[in-house]
Amino acid sequence: MSRDPIVYVLDDDGAVRTSLESLLESAGYTVQTFSSADDYLARDRVDAPSCLILDVRLKGKSGLEIHRELVRDGDMQPIIFITGHGDIPMSVAAMKAGAVEFLTKPFRDQDLLDAVCSAISQDERQKEAARQIESILRRYNTLSPREREVMDLLASGLLSKQIAERLGLSQVTVKMHRAQIMQKLEAETLADLIRMSERLKTIPTIN
Repeated sequence: MSRDPIVYVLDDDGAVRTSLESLLESAGYTVQTFSSADDYLARDRVDAPSCLILDVRLKGKSGLEIHRELVRDGDMQPIIFITGHGDIPMSVAAMKAGAVEFLTKPFRDQDLLDAVCSAISQDERQKEAARQIESILRRYNTLSPREREVMDLLASGLLSKQIAERLGLSQVTVKMHRAQIMQKLEAETLADLIRMSERLKTIPTIN
């Protein structure tokens, strides 16, 4: 079960961390702060909606570099960049990289809280989509190789007669496979089956 939302703060300025932690906790969020990228990356991962407030200018790697590394490693947690030295090119680079917001200090408390609310909602949607795909994949893995063949052809729009001809099977056998596929995938209609097939195409190992 998912836990309450968590807001992570990565900033090497202790005063900023304390200020943000106080603001976010007053808004009801659970907050974890970090002074370095290494500490943040070594954190315990939990199954909860979350976002990261990331200072652009850190000692060592910049926030943009850290963001690129996270994306490369498959960590799609929404990020809100903050900086005291923002400029247009930096802002554009951050937004193109997928940042939820880019705020220049000093920013209004409400602007940050609005950005956090948006980021948390985005992460909730991402996590729910991931859970749905995981559930579909778990059911898909119960299909036999032949059932997967039939499923692919059904999803491509072929009729049972056409599938039978394509695979050298009788129509009765194809209909039996279809019934088994629908049952195993918990699909009520052919439209459900097609939607599941499309979702599976987003998984690299299936393609």
